[in-house]
Amino acid sequence: MTLTHHEHTPSEEHPFAEIVRILGKGKKGSRPLTQDEAYRAMTMILADEVLPIQLGAFLMLMRVKEETAEELAGFAHAAREFIQKESPIFEGGQGGFSVDLDWSSYAGKRRHLPWFLLAALLLVENGVTIFMHGAKGHSPDRIYTENVLHHLGLTAATSIAEAQQQLQTQRFSYLSLDHFCPTLHDIIQLRPILGLRSPVHTLVRLLNPFDAPFSIQGIFHPSYRAVHQHAAMLLNQPHMAVLKGEGGETERNPDVECLVQSVHDGELSDENWGALFTHRHVKSENLDPQQLALLWRGEIEDEFAQATVIGTVAVALKLLGKAETKEAAHELATHFWLNRNREKYGSI
Repeated sequence: MTLTHHEHTPSEEHPFAEIVRILGKGKKGSRPLTQDEAYRAMTMILADEVLPIQLGAFLMLMRVKEETAEELAGFAHAAREFIQKESPIFEGGQGGFSVDLDWSSYAGKRRHLPWFLLAALLLVENGVTIFMHGAKGHSPDRIYTENVLHHLGLTAATSIAEAQQQLQTQRFSYLSLDHFCPTLHDIIQLRPILGLRSPVHTLVRLLNPFDAPFSIQGIFHPSYRAVHQHAAMLLNQPHMAVLKGEGGETERNPDVECLVQSVHDGELSDENWGALFTHRHVKSENLDPQQLALLWRGEIEDEFAQATVIGTVAVALKLLGKAETKEAAHELATHFWLNRNREKYGSI
């Protein structure tokens, strides 16, 4: 068995060895990467200049220490450069359209249905152009966005050009990571082999490939909220919000208080959104994605699902500057929901 697809002499140190050494030189000798070092590391990984054994060591050393905002910003900067070099069409505003809101969807749902999809579509119906990106299949017990779109009469894009066309014609497109950065997708798929998530799971949420002025992200572990917030600031993202989403997706859980941490033109802000119920709802016994369209069409009642949609839309409206207060955002989101076009979404 060979460990490398690159020829390398035993005496010559591989350029990526320095990165591994910085991260792994013992408790006293190791340190986080600088933003520039992180940029160089991810640039090498995406250029296929790293040996498989080095990549494994890098991913797990990063996992043990956890990513800093500077490292995330460096990784994301390198990935964005790589994506836009490979696919210049990603530069927003071409062809008479631009993306308003970048929405990442990588976690998948396990306890509840992906009600956030209805939140995104409600915003779309009210004039917001949304590009959603994600990945599927790395955890078999979860429901991934790509697999449920057809229940709403939607199809996932299978190329960047198709995503652009969908954005122009319907203001919404979902594109899987493997169609615009296969290398990062392949690394995410290593989770069952390594047994752990890697920094790429965090990085992909920050990609914003169409360079939308607004970005919204959900995380599962609360400690990552501030890291995402600071990384977005280092990346000069004009407006961004991150919250501990239900299941790790960009979805406000109406049963609990929700802390939203934001960046607006280089200024950081934190805002608490209160729970919408005084009691906790029981997890659904059967997660049937057909209920997404049924709820939209008003054919079923579900107070938790409806509150999830309205609550998530309210957070997005506040981020987008379409409401000045939380109360006004919630009122506008409720208005949107009550006045939606109920005939719009149904199974293909």
